[in-house]
Amino acid sequence: MNQSESLNLDEILSLASKWRSDGEKIVFTNGVFDILHVGHLHCLESALALGTKLVVGINSDSSVRRLGKAPDRPIHSDFNRARLISALSFVNAVTIFDSDTPLSIITSLSPDVLVKGGDYDPSCIDQDHPTYIVGSTEIRAAGGTVHSVPLLPGHSTTKILNQ
Repeated sequence: MNQSESLNLDEILSLASKWRSDGEKIVFTNGVFDILHVGHLHCLESALALGTKLVVGINSDSSVRRLGKAPDRPIHSDFNRARLISALSFVNAVTIFDSDTPLSIITSLSPDVLVKGGDYDPSCIDQDHPTYIVGSTEIRAAGGTVHSVPLLPGHSTTKILNQ
């Protein structure tokens, strides 16, 4: 992507429309990406391998605080986290969302593939369960697929910060 800013939803939808007309397969994933590490890269690269265009949603600073990660999180601002993710050559678009979940982005974008890390279960249908992948019900209903990418052992932001 190599853009220093995130895109708003209208810009993402405009890109997606062009990509679809070109026959591209759109993949969406989301997360905090507070301290970018090899586990994040693994997840993002694996997500793209399931399609041809990768859109990444990043939790806003206030959204991260509501997740209850830790009182001092996020470490990096949403703008800086978006800059880092958008600098990855294999990421095609980045957007920051302020809601508790990216459901509105997912339903508007309707990606062909929805991906989360391996601590989420694509077969979970209980929307209140912590391993439920937000948007999975909607994506499947629209004919898309939902996947989780195995985590790389020992690579997590919390573990890095605790060291």
